Amino acid sequence: MNGKFSHERFDALPLVGILRGFRDDQVAAITEACVKGGLANLEITMNTAGAPDQIRAAIETAQGRMNIGAGTVTSIERLESALEAGASFIVTPAVIPSVIEACREQNLPIIPGAFTPTAVWQAWNAGAKMVKLFPADLGGPNYVKALKGPYPEIKLMATGGVSLDTIEGYLRAGVDGFGLGGPLFLHDKIDAGEWDWVAEQIRLHREIYEAHISA
Repeated sequence: MNGKFSHERFDALPLVGILRGFRDDQVAAITEACVKGGLANLEITMNTAGAPDQIRAAIETAQGRMNIGAGTVTSIERLESALEAGASFIVTPAVIPSVIEACREQNLPIIPGAFTPTAVWQAWNAGAKMVKLFPADLGGPNYVKALKGPYPEIKLMATGGVSLDTIEGYLRAGVDGFGLGGPLFLHDKIDAGEWDWVAEQIRLHREIYEAHISA
């Protein structure tokens, strides 16, 4: 049974933290740092060793304060494993029809990855909550602006290469949300237990987003 997904929480702050390749014993502390920093959504990738257990640990630690989802869901098998663990939203690296359809059947929020104009339209038309523009840094803000010309209604989540230096440019170009991995979760900082650093990076990204929305 998947956990409860809060559309209100996601829509108010569509920033998704991406955990990939961390140890099981680090997940609870990472999740607490995310809550402290004000992050609303956390994705654990299914190509991480022990991903289902990490999803369960994040859900237990978050205690309903965040949406906990699964990323890199590339097959029905991975989807089923993620759902059994309690994931409340699904992210894919590409347009994978079988996974998207299964999510739609279960009324589960799905954020498919896409890059080309054709794939972006296919992902949105299939019922995506947002389309993960990946890898975003290949095109940058100018590419986002170009896509928003014919697709003003499509909600884009820039993922890949986004940083504090570039987030404002993406927002001005029309990006609606962000997937953030490295900028929030540097392995050396995590290994050193620098949880305040993690919370601070989240706060900095969040404040840029909030300032843009309220401007």
